[in-house]
Amino acid sequence: MIRARIGQDIADRRAAERMPVEIDAKVRELGTTGTEARVLNLSSTGFMAETEGEFEVGARVWLMMPGRERANAVVRWIAAGRIGAEFAEPLDPEMLP
Repeated sequence: MIRARIGQDIADRRAAERMPVEIDAKVRELGTTGTEARVLNLSSTGFMAETEGEFEVGARVWLMMPGRERANAVVRWIAAGRIGAEFAEPLDPEMLP
């Protein structure tokens, strides 16, 4: 038997609740120098950030925040100077504010 849900709202698919933050960071696509970003929300499974960088949906990026290990993520959406990305591996709760 196969069970599937079609047309779920994005909020329903998130594995963890996002916390509002304002963290200056850098987002770097693999193989590039990266760009400045401001992380606006964060969870153990993903983030949203404002950035002037040019990214495409599906791009693999590193999120680098001060005092924390860099985190690998996949860009899931892009809109109006913002990106949303899902971490390849959930963040350690100690990395969250």
